[in-house]
Amino acid sequence: MQNIHDITIRETISIRDALSIIDRSSKQILLVVNTESKLIGTLNDGDIRRGLLSGLRIDDPIDSIYCNEPTVANINDSKENIIRIATQKKIHQIPLIDNNGNLVGLDILDELIFKQSKSTPVILMAGGLGSRLGKLTKTTPKPMLHVGNKPILETIIENFAKYGYVHFIISVNYLSQVIENYFGNGSKFGVHIHYIHEKERMGTAGALSLMKDNLTEPFFVMNGDLLTNVNFEHLHNYHIAQNSIATMGVREYDFQVPYGVVNIDNGKISSIVEKPIQKFFVSGGIYMLSPEVLSLVPENNYFDMPSLFESIIANGDNPTSFPIHEYWLDIGRINDYEQANNEYDKVFDA
Repeated sequence: MQNIHDITIRETISIRDALSIIDRSSKQILLVVNTESKLIGTLNDGDIRRGLLSGLRIDDPIDSIYCNEPTVANINDSKENIIRIATQKKIHQIPLIDNNGNLVGLDILDELIFKQSKSTPVILMAGGLGSRLGKLTKTTPKPMLHVGNKPILETIIENFAKYGYVHFIISVNYLSQVIENYFGNGSKFGVHIHYIHEKERMGTAGALSLMKDNLTEPFFVMNGDLLTNVNFEHLHNYHIAQNSIATMGVREYDFQVPYGVVNIDNGKISSIVEKPIQKFFVSGGIYMLSPEVLSLVPENNYFDMPSLFESIIANGDNPTSFPIHEYWLDIGRINDYEQANNEYDKVFDA
């Protein structure tokens, strides 16, 4: 996803100024926004040329020549879906918006197709016991359970690698040899893998204290028992664009109260709401962290990710959230495991 500050314009600028911006940029497109930073159109060299040929002057505004129905993608769209949209529309650049219509970035087709390896570390937490899965994890660590004829952890690694993330640190504890024997150094999967051994279970954030010296740039942390097709590159760039110290992938969770809820004010019934639906955001187990947060992680102690975010907030920083709308499943119980196997082919091999 491209930085867009240098190509974001208002519809009141002149054709002359628009041409000047296009000449200075290598992106060959301008993104037109309103006062609320919502995308209202795009402008390219062809639009300008057609405008001039129709009789417009070089100092006229662009308001009559930009495309006011641009093709866009959502920041939560997968790379495959964005490529499909761009290919069908025969365009090489596609603006990205969030769920509120705010402009957040730009994807370029060639860069999506021809990925480049990134140095960003990806830390996968794979040391849990998986006790809720009973006999399934007696001899197999939960991240190595097969879903879609391959271990969960292999699907996670493949999904990161397709976005160019190839440097992995896997934190292991329970039955660690099963994971290490299968993946080795990662070379047969086209990635690089380094292992951190938790002598005792340290939680989803505590293990970060064992790898502080290796983390000098923003890095991913993800639970090793999740299946998702979230666009990791968009999450990464969203974290950078927000200038955030910590970004949490969050998932909307709905819960319907099975009764009529009675609202009481000073002993009197003020209203009755029949079986209301409560909506919450819950942690999706996917995080992007900047190295500064490592100073808040205690040495060699159990420390989970919610505690880290609470420490960040208490420290006066404001961590950000990244809504996950794509497929997401936490394989914590037997029925989750069965669901994952039933859905895998449709979601990941479609």
